[in-house]
Amino acid sequence: MAERLSYQLLADAVLVLHVALVGFVVGGLVAIVIGNLRGWQWVNRLTFRLAHLTTIGFVVLQAWLGATCPLTLLESWLREQAGHASYSGSFIEHWLQAILFYQAPGWVFVVIYSIFFLVVVASWICYPPQSPSRN
Repeated sequence: MAERLSYQLLADAVLVLHVALVGFVVGGLVAIVIGNLRGWQWVNRLTFRLAHLTTIGFVVLQAWLGATCPLTLLESWLREQAGHASYSGSFIEHWLQAILFYQAPGWVFVVIYSIFFLVVVASWICYPPQSPSRN
């Protein structure tokens, strides 16, 4: 019983991390645009911008390769170890279906991720990151 609870708590922790990363990708882009319009210097720090670009880049790469996110795989495995059903499909697909009752084929998510990545790249052009000496 305690072992199953441990797996459940770990699965929940992975879920929280996953949500935080999605929030970082989406919220980060919003912060970059709004921050540049309002003069917030931190949104153009190279470390922040590289972390943001790398995170969405990883998501797009695995989507194009048809790979499942390692966090989704880990969470599903932990839930199975806890005796719960894991979900099929990607993290975003699962939660969109659960929260919004929205269903779409996998290629739709590849397109959405790719467009979002292109918008992030465009933000580098419109609002270039600062060199480390300017941070």
